[in-house]
Amino acid sequence: MTIGLAHAELIAVVTAVTAEEPRVMTVRTGEALPSGPFEFGHRTLQSGLREWIHEQTHYPVGYLEQLYTFADRDRNNDILGGRTISIGYLGLVREQETSDSKRPSWWGWYDYFPWEDHRRGRPAVLDQLVEKLRAWADSDPQRQSQRHLRADFTFGMDGGGWNEDLTLQRYELLYEAGLVTEAQTEPHINFGKAMFADHRRILATGIARLRAKIKYRPVVFELMPDAFTLLQLQRTIEALAGLTLHKQNFRRLIEQQQLVEETGDVTSETGGRPAKLFRFQQTILDERALSGTKLPLSRN
Repeated sequence: MTIGLAHAELIAVVTAVTAEEPRVMTVRTGEALPSGPFEFGHRTLQSGLREWIHEQTHYPVGYLEQLYTFADRDRNNDILGGRTISIGYLGLVREQETSDSKRPSWWGWYDYFPWEDHRRGRPAVLDQLVEKLRAWADSDPQRQSQRHLRADFTFGMDGGGWNEDLTLQRYELLYEAGLVTEAQTEPHINFGKAMFADHRRILATGIARLRAKIKYRPVVFELMPDAFTLLQLQRTIEALAGLTLHKQNFRRLIEQQQLVEETGDVTSETGGRPAKLFRFQQTILDERALSGTKLPLSRN
């Protein structure tokens, strides 16, 4: 009797925001996320992952939280007759230069998901996606109506409105429709930069988690310098959400929730008149949680 084996893998979605762009730490020139097997000598799952990140990138990682466990039967895996179970983590860091030969390769979120960035209006790639999705929906008369409804909902078509939290659902629909390389369909069609196995799906899961979290937990401070302007804070949140924020509503929200306090210093690096510098309130740093915070996202 042959008994299948399950192989446990640890994998990290480590995010930074640099020059107003959300970026992810990768290896293999952007084709994979840092990962490695969970070994007998690892004290915990998280400590094991930290060891693999250090081994592959030599990059310091502070904040990590468990993201999701990926164990679908049809996942790409290297075990003959076995199964790979990936335990994903979400990490937040501030990107910094390193001279180490094993330094990570940083890539923008929207290199992988160009349809997700709506800060400058509707991305042009969406027109191509919509055309392909509608052709896919029409290709199956029995499921045509259901497919159209799913495409309309996830991609905000036919006046449904764009929901930034549906990053994972959008990628999975494109996968099902054969519109990404990872689906391994013919003829070859791809939107966005492809990744090894299901690493792009895991990245989409991390993006969706972080977009949801910034609405009710001030995790964004992990991505900010010790002192920053309110405009820098707003631009960071906009980068993560892929949407624009109403400036006055955003500042009113920050004041009402008492998230930040003035440092007493100003900066002239904004290009205009000197801007006040702020830091997060110590109570926020201590608690790392704030229920009820909602960001005023304006959907273009």
